[in-house]
Amino acid sequence: MSAIRLAASSDPLRPDASAAARGDAEAFARLYDATIDRIYGLARRMAGPRSADDLTQEIYLRAWSKLHTFRGDSAFTTWLHRLAVNLILARRETLRRREDRFVTGEGLFDGMATRVARPGLRMDFERAVEFLPPRAREVFVLYDVEGFPHDEIARRLGISVGTSKSQLHRARMLLRAHLD
Repeated sequence: MSAIRLAASSDPLRPDASAAARGDAEAFARLYDATIDRIYGLARRMAGPRSADDLTQEIYLRAWSKLHTFRGDSAFTTWLHRLAVNLILARRETLRRREDRFVTGEGLFDGMATRVARPGLRMDFERAVEFLPPRAREVFVLYDVEGFPHDEIARRLGISVGTSKSQLHRARMLLRAHLD
């Protein structure tokens, strides 16, 4: 028996994948529960927090409709990951155009109200990050939040390592200016 067949036969999700392919919604719900964190994290890392929820939903809708194509040659999670990456990459340009509608550039935070500094008051950091320009936000989240190295970020986003580093610097400076 080949190594691929052996790995696929030991896949704990394979019985649920087979049942779901035959229309078993409860089996699909179990697949969803077992994989949602990984798929959402992938969508968030590749497309940003604004698009992650919609993309994750679209990935699972696509998985449900394409489940009959899962042959079991690899683990279900491998098949789902590839489906997710393909969908995200296909939607990337649409997402980029949507993100470009947001205000970017110098003075980005000038018109934004800030909170008065008081002991015990936490800043809404997530909201501040959302106002970063799309590319700077992606690099900031991948590097400072998710812990990816610059070479991995560059590979995932299709940019150079130098661009990754400059976008990280830009994001940090914009956040610093806003926080001061």
